[in-house]
Amino acid sequence: MDSQCSSSVGSRATLGGVGNINSTPISARIESYEGGEKKCISDVRRTFCLFVTFDLLFVTLLWIIELNVNGGIEEQLKKEVVDYDYHKSFFDIFLLAVFRFAALILAYAVCKLRHWWAIAITTAITTGFLIVKVVLSKLLSQGAFGYLLPIVSFILAWIETWLLDFKVLPQEAGDEISEKLIYNHRYLSVQNALDQEPLLHPGPVPDGQFYSPPESMADSDEDFDDKYDLEKPIV
Repeated sequence: MDSQCSSSVGSRATLGGVGNINSTPISARIESYEGGEKKCISDVRRTFCLFVTFDLLFVTLLWIIELNVNGGIEEQLKKEVVDYDYHKSFFDIFLLAVFRFAALILAYAVCKLRHWWAIAITTAITTGFLIVKVVLSKLLSQGAFGYLLPIVSFILAWIETWLLDFKVLPQEAGDEISEKLIYNHRYLSVQNALDQEPLLHPGPVPDGQFYSPPESMADSDEDFDDKYDLEKPIV
C-alpha cells in the first residue's frame, strides 16, 4: 500500500513539473536572450549627439577667436554682451548654438524622440534668424568673422537635419524591424521546442509489478520422467 501511494505521488509530481514547464511564459525565456543585446542609445544616434556637441564647441571657439582678434576678451565681452547691439554683436549667434545644443540633446538624447519635429524647429529658427541678421546687421563690414560665423552656423544646422532625417531615423526604424523579426524567430523556436517535449516522463517502476522468469528445463525433465513412470505397464 505504501509503495502504491509513493508511486502515485511521484507520478503526480512529474505531471506537476511538466505543467509548470509548459505554463512558463515563452516571452520570459526570450527576454533572457535579449537582455544583453539591447542598448540604451543606438550608435548612429550617439554620433548625431556628438555632432551637435561639436556644433556648439566649434561656434564657441570661433566666437572666442573673434573676441581676441578685435581687442581683448574682457573688453570685447563687455562690448558684445553688456552693451549688446544687434547690428554688430556676435553674441546672439553663440546663444543660437547653445539653443540648438540644449533643444536637440534634450529631445534626442534624454527623451529619445523618434520624430523630426524638434530638429525642424531648431533649423527653422536658426535659418530665419541668420538670414534676418545678415540682411539687417552690419556684420559683413567687420572682417572675415562677419562672413564666417553666420555661414558656419547655417551649414552645421542643416548638416544636423540631414544626419537625423537620412541617417538616424531610417537606420533605427530598420533596426527595430530586424529586432522584431529576431524576436518572432526565437519565439517560434522556443514554442517548437516546448511542443516536442514529452508530456509524461517515465517514472519509477511500482513495487507491485514483478517479472516472472520462464520455466526452467530441469522442471520440464522431471515432469517428463513422472509421466513416463505412470505410463509404464505394471508387470
